[in-house]
Amino acid sequence: MQDSIYMQQAISQAHNAWALGEVPVGAVLVKDGQVIATGFNQPIGTHDPTAHAEIMALRAAADILGNYRLPGCELYVTLEPCAMCAGAMMHARLARVVFGAADPKTGACGSVLNLFEQEKLNHHTEVTGGTLADECSALLKEFFVERRSESQRKNIAAET
Repeated sequence: MQDSIYMQQAISQAHNAWALGEVPVGAVLVKDGQVIATGFNQPIGTHDPTAHAEIMALRAAADILGNYRLPGCELYVTLEPCAMCAGAMMHARLARVVFGAADPKTGACGSVLNLFEQEKLNHHTEVTGGTLADECSALLKEFFVERRSESQRKNIAAET
């Protein structure tokens, strides 16, 4: 139940990304039942390939807590993290990551590979996938349907 509440907040963050024309992915970082930081995708607007929702939330939380290590923290994100984000989560020593929609193209929590299950790595973050997966997937699908529709309108306008 608590996971759903935090994932709803991550979905709200994803809407912020959409409003800026970014892929709608949102994240919420929680410690001891308190939201510490939030983030949403911003790589296009910031010209920063690392400005994924998860990274933005990790950066904000580290700044707020005054430490790059975030033990005892949980990160809720609407889309399965990529390898870059999973690596950052491990370096931050997150206790847990909860994601909504699976990412069959770049997911690093089990869809393509699972970095969190690598025994040779020195930190192991607990992973829970599929929280509000239908809502998270629908948000992404709607965004890309809208984007394709806009692209087709532009192509038609250019032909006339």
